[in-house]
Amino acid sequence: MSTSKKLAAAAALALPLALLLAGCAGTGTDAAAGASDENEVVRIGVVDSGDPYWETYKEAAADEGIEVELVNFSEYTQPNPALSAGELDLNQFQHIIYLATYNVQSDDDLQPIGATAIYPLGLYSSQYESTDDIPEGATVAVPNDESNQARGLLVLQSAGLIELKDGGSVFSTVADVLPESKVKVEALDAAFTATSLPDVAASIVNNDFLADANLTPEDAIATDDPTDPSAFPYINIFAAKAEDADNPTYLKLVEIYQNTKAVLDGVVEASGGTAVLVKTPVDELVTSLTDVEDDIRANS
Repeated sequence: MSTSKKLAAAAALALPLALLLAGCAGTGTDAAAGASDENEVVRIGVVDSGDPYWETYKEAAADEGIEVELVNFSEYTQPNPALSAGELDLNQFQHIIYLATYNVQSDDDLQPIGATAIYPLGLYSSQYESTDDIPEGATVAVPNDESNQARGLLVLQSAGLIELKDGGSVFSTVADVLPESKVKVEALDAAFTATSLPDVAASIVNNDFLADANLTPEDAIATDDPTDPSAFPYINIFAAKAEDADNPTYLKLVEIYQNTKAVLDGVVEASGGTAVLVKTPVDELVTSLTDVEDDIRANS
């Protein structure tokens, strides 16, 4: 939910959870045991394995005696169930809100074990150069997953295109768009908001899908601010099963990601320079996850 692929704007916390893009490519059938022995293969689910920094990361892990196998998914909805089922050891594609939504809806308990980056969420258009140019009554697309949908709606509200009931929140949906809004909003699968651009005035597009649509972050006509404290729940993370949260090999893999300059440089480059790299302590990530899960249950 590779988005920057970059509060709201999952949204994108489909990434319901999708970051899970339709079509799983290369998912194995054997359950992956928790790796703790040197040179044991660790299977990590991602949605952007084609980004060059992943090869750099695999090489850095190999230098530490850890073999990493990337399992790429085309839909956000796939990596978490695969992790829960033991087909993966870790995944790295989602932010905290997305994981919280998945855990609550699936009665699961996947846990963050390390932070990676925050990616701004952008609004793109193939017809208009600014949000001011978008006409009254035009249609704008947002991701249909809960977390990214809410985030995208907040971006649209900040851009003056819509008004949300009660000012909007991380739980806002298309149903909360007030009738007096300038534009109409349509929710689409996160993988299709970019390809819908010829048919709509503008679309909220997750960073993971920009390249496939020949877009760059610089093409955005509006974004949210990833440095705002309210963006904390949109920190992207490595996730593991709860029983593996203290696995030393997995924690070492997080450390390698966070401390290998060539990897971090690659992450920023792949994001078009928009990624805000973070090393948030795990206990703060867990606290945020718990808080968001509680809020989701209270608003259900």
